[in-house]
Amino acid sequence: MRDGFVKVAAASPELRVADPAYNAGKIVDLIRKAEGIGVKVLVFPELAITGYTCGDLFFQKSLQRAADDALLSIVKDSVSSDALVFVGYPYLYRGKLYNTAAVIKSGKLLALVPKKNIPTYGEFYETRWFASWSDDNTIVKLFDDDVILGNKIIFDASSPSTLAIGCEICEDLWVPESPSVRLALNGATVIVNLSASDEIIGKEEYRKNLISSVSARLAAGYIYADASDGESTTDMVFTGSNIIAENGSILTSSMFRNNELTVSEIDTDKLVFERGRMNTFSSEDDDYAHLSVSFHEEETKLTRRFPTHPFVPADEDERNSRCEEILTLQAYGLKKRLVAAHASKAVVGLSGGLDSTLALLVTVRAFDLLRRDRKDIIAITMPCFGTTERTRTNAEKLAEALGVDFRTINITKSVLQHFEDIGQSVDDLSVTYENGQARERTQVLMDVANKNGGIVIGTGDLSELALGWATYNGDHMSMYGVNSSIPKTLVRYLVRHTADTMSNEASLVLYDILATPVSPELLPAKDGQISQVTENIVGPYELHDFFLYYMVRFGFSPRKIFRIACDSFRSDYSPAFIKKWLVVFVRRFFQQQFKRSCLPDGPKVGTVTLSPRSDWRMPSDASSDAWLKEAEAIEA
Repeated sequence: MRDGFVKVAAASPELRVADPAYNAGKIVDLIRKAEGIGVKVLVFPELAITGYTCGDLFFQKSLQRAADDALLSIVKDSVSSDALVFVGYPYLYRGKLYNTAAVIKSGKLLALVPKKNIPTYGEFYETRWFASWSDDNTIVKLFDDDVILGNKIIFDASSPSTLAIGCEICEDLWVPESPSVRLALNGATVIVNLSASDEIIGKEEYRKNLISSVSARLAAGYIYADASDGESTTDMVFTGSNIIAENGSILTSSMFRNNELTVSEIDTDKLVFERGRMNTFSSEDDDYAHLSVSFHEEETKLTRRFPTHPFVPADEDERNSRCEEILTLQAYGLKKRLVAAHASKAVVGLSGGLDSTLALLVTVRAFDLLRRDRKDIIAITMPCFGTTERTRTNAEKLAEALGVDFRTINITKSVLQHFEDIGQSVDDLSVTYENGQARERTQVLMDVANKNGGIVIGTGDLSELALGWATYNGDHMSMYGVNSSIPKTLVRYLVRHTADTMSNEASLVLYDILATPVSPELLPAKDGQISQVTENIVGPYELHDFFLYYMVRFGFSPRKIFRIACDSFRSDYSPAFIKKWLVVFVRRFFQQQFKRSCLPDGPKVGTVTLSPRSDWRMPSDASSDAWLKEAEAIEA
């Protein structure tokens, strides 16, 4: 369970209604199967030992004794299993039947968790057979062992694991005050649900939405095991709709898969991190019983996949919708700033690259929202030593297609004069050579904005802020940074989305901009071509965005980031290559915080932003030793 990953499974065994011996055999088969793949938490459906649809047969002593015998056989046959197993079982206590989850670990029955909310509406008629448990925990004698009975129980894995498991049963999920709420507030990071939810039109999607919502609200993992199609179809149909969720995301789901395991890995460390950063997530002490359970230490083989581009939805329809939403948020943020600043103009430095293109597209949207003339947008290209014909021409064509005021201000003479003033040789292609041009460009933009009563629209993106790939008080500065929470991988999709939806002339220019290598164009061109390709210097942006997302959003350590990056990018990059750029990312992220500490205003549009006024507060002189040592020690 290293790095917080816990392999879990939901199972809908093949069953025969009212045949506990047969059902026990199928349950044990799945326990054996789970044992073989390292499952640590295994959940079976509600009343899986007997079947949920036994009706008045639940009152029959023959069925009750057969259920007891079946449970005992399951307990004995699970001695070799390292999984914590939850299996549905009808338990007779003081003359009343209770719908319970029998909790088994390594050949020992640990607890019985009774269902709290018993439905009698629609197709359900459970109060005919089962009583609701509303008392405190108690100790009962079963199979000559003392067993805790109650629904105020949390199963805690051995320290330092962050795995803690709470249990509820079917209807408990659907009520306004589900047991899962108090279980989570008392420390449970994973909730299991043993269910027998019949299938009707539209219910599958509703069920997924409900479980996703609950897991998000509780910042918890959720394992939902549903009754199989072996249940009686006298009045209902069951499909074994098994679902595993984590903090609002459905990790995996399945239907009509009898005698199979629905498997994934829940990251309990991530859940604890999420709860820790939410000061509104309280920690309670309601006198719950905490039972310690231990697991064998072993590597958890991951079956879940982490997307290579976590900022970008994989589904095309969802991606297009997300792009449109982001562009709208950016535009509305800028619209408000233009009005508040009483700005008559907006000034954009247009290089012909992706970031400045996106900034101009957003500015155009903002002006359209204000119903203002696009000619009040001043797009300026400032060629110097490294500017290529391709980028300069694309800047001009784009400005013309969008109908904005386009100006060319060649800064070569100004930069040469500046170099002469400070004693900088034009043959010394150092950082001073590059930054001198970047700061001159910013000065031009600021002064043009002052001259015309406007504001400078920043073009720098989130990835550049994370790496510090910006000239301090150069392109680092503006009066409103519309791209400040947009990572480079997403910038590309936003521009492409716009290209796909615009007129032919504008779209052709945008497609060529998309095909142009990312470059600040601060070093002399070679044979008219870009000589300074950013990703050759700082590494692939898709890797850095991946590192950024999991480090900032979820607090993953370098070792954990490396582990999931190697899995996600296994067909693209070698482990050694990933480690190399991970070390670079960690080093630059810490070294460049001073640039993020004085960022201009800009709209937050996603869950990750580095604004010092909202999401990210970090001292500029913080030591990176702990992170760097861990990254450098990785065996690649």
